[in-house]
Amino acid sequence: MTQSASISLPFLKMHGLGNDFVVIDGRGARAVPDIATIRAMGDRHRGVGFDQLALILDDDATDAQVRFYNTDGSEAGACGNATRCVADLLMREADATSLVLRTERGVLPCERSGDLIRVNMGQPVEDWERIPLSRDVPLDALPLPGAPSAVGMGNPHCVLFVEDADSAPIAEVGPRLEHDPLYPVRTNVEFVQVLDRNTLRQRTWERGAGITLACGSGACAVAVAAHRRGLTERAVTIRLDGGDLHLDWRDDGVWMTGPVAYVFDGVWRG
Repeated sequence: MTQSASISLPFLKMHGLGNDFVVIDGRGARAVPDIATIRAMGDRHRGVGFDQLALILDDDATDAQVRFYNTDGSEAGACGNATRCVADLLMREADATSLVLRTERGVLPCERSGDLIRVNMGQPVEDWERIPLSRDVPLDALPLPGAPSAVGMGNPHCVLFVEDADSAPIAEVGPRLEHDPLYPVRTNVEFVQVLDRNTLRQRTWERGAGITLACGSGACAVAVAAHRRGLTERAVTIRLDGGDLHLDWRDDGVWMTGPVAYVFDGVWRG
């Protein structure tokens, strides 16, 4: 990655349901941030603040490549809300209603649906070695408190079903499960309440970021785990702290639909 010390680095601040991002366009010869700059920008008191940073790069086979970074500088394999933000940005740039983005998760088709953006986040990973887990265990009865489910959506998820998501001890249990040895590369943790067969309530502890208002890849994992357990249909609405996402687990992947918002643009001078 090109070093970004002592340069001017243009960026956009965007969010999807309050899950907020710094978006940097690194295509062509534009400068991109190093890890130290990502950490500095992510500081909500001394920097810009974000849940993830999305870096747009050139790609020969798709409209663009996107890489995601957490506030601690670690790389995230997937970020559904940030994918929708980048898709909206690039569709507006190209005056298009669809495009394809490449992420570590794979090649993701994106579409505009009125004021909303829809992304196919791909099929869930349901093999313990690829999620990854440290050993072969039942995916819907993990040997952890509450017997949560494991789902991979480009990054690992631990889906814990609870009676009341709003009163769940996220700040206490989230980091403990994030760092449990069963998840060798740590995990996102979703606290989920089933409201009915088409509606779920979700709150999220994100790996490398902490409590967030929304998590797109986490919502995909929740939809998969809930249907796999027989609790819901394949198409559901998930109510997050920041608003609603609509998920549909189809034959070609998990489609996620939701809004995006622009906050401001600026220039980081490191």
